[in-house]
Amino acid sequence: MANIIEFSGPVLVAADDVRQGMWSVGGALTFEKPSSPPDKVLDGWGLPGFVDAHCHIGLGAGGAVDDATTLAQAQADLASGTLLIRDCGSPSDTRWVQQRTDLPRLIRSGRHIARSRRYLRGLGHEIEPEQLVETVRKEARDGDGWVKLVGDWIDRGIGDLAPSFPAKLVRDAIAAAHEEGARVTAHCFAEDTIDDMLDANIDCIEHATGLLPRHIPRLVEQSVPIVPTLVNIATFPEIAAQAAPKFPGYADHMTRLWERRRERVLEAFEAGVAIYAGTDAGSVIKHGRIADEMHELHDAGLPPAAVLDAAAWGARKWLGADAISEGASADVVLCHDDPRHDLRTVSGLKHVVLRGETHGMSLKWLGIN
Repeated sequence: MANIIEFSGPVLVAADDVRQGMWSVGGALTFEKPSSPPDKVLDGWGLPGFVDAHCHIGLGAGGAVDDATTLAQAQADLASGTLLIRDCGSPSDTRWVQQRTDLPRLIRSGRHIARSRRYLRGLGHEIEPEQLVETVRKEARDGDGWVKLVGDWIDRGIGDLAPSFPAKLVRDAIAAAHEEGARVTAHCFAEDTIDDMLDANIDCIEHATGLLPRHIPRLVEQSVPIVPTLVNIATFPEIAAQAAPKFPGYADHMTRLWERRRERVLEAFEAGVAIYAGTDAGSVIKHGRIADEMHELHDAGLPPAAVLDAAAWGARKWLGADAISEGASADVVLCHDDPRHDLRTVSGLKHVVLRGETHGMSLKWLGIN
């Protein structure tokens, strides 16, 4: 007999579409009442499982982690209500995670593609410019439709952020990924890097701390979203303090980028730029922090409904995943109160349901990197 769950509270099919009466039958959602009684009745305000659009499963501070640590990372995300993850670069082969029905759904991007000696050791492919196009093609074929570039990093020769690769080669590489049917996203801290990426027809910008007024109309016109990762950007003052004695220009630049982080995100949102929630969990940020990122977006000025869209309905549509609809997979989170009116409720979920199964993970997982 199919496992039946009744969701007895209001269900947010969209920010402006509230329904009453939804069930999970054999792991699929339905609005038609089953003939058999439910095995479980769950109350609370329901909405689609959260999306972490910038996450690193299988990545630790020194690079790849073992399977046990990878499992703990995925379980921490699950406990927070993150039921769909867009990986943004990992040196680990995490295909096995995709085979586990008790772990969040995972869209893989393969490894970061970075410039030699211009990135954190052990995390990505470190290559020279002439290898960029070939490497992007390989990662496009090996991933799940996404490729991750490291667009800029500190250049110790000049003592500040600088593009990782020449603009022309970036254009060629992104064109190659598109030929392979993959989208490309890029780590972008600096201002000029965003110009190069938009010129190259990038599909997404990560961090986007260098966002300037000149970029915003182009982001809108080219339908390029940003994933601000504000819980990670909060670490910039510490990075600047460590770098200041040796690289004062870089430290000052990072501080200025941090200071206008919220203003930048709000300006983009008000202009119509699509914004999605991502934590950058992996090397420094702990897993299971999607609610913290949602609160950061709200603190930047996004209203609760827009924050929820960035982490649920809109993010799922962008990634081609079902939200809440007839026959969709029962990937649902339930809040104590209406999150459109009190966003604090996303931090302490009542229930997490993945593929029609309830998960009551202990919050001890939230201490796992």
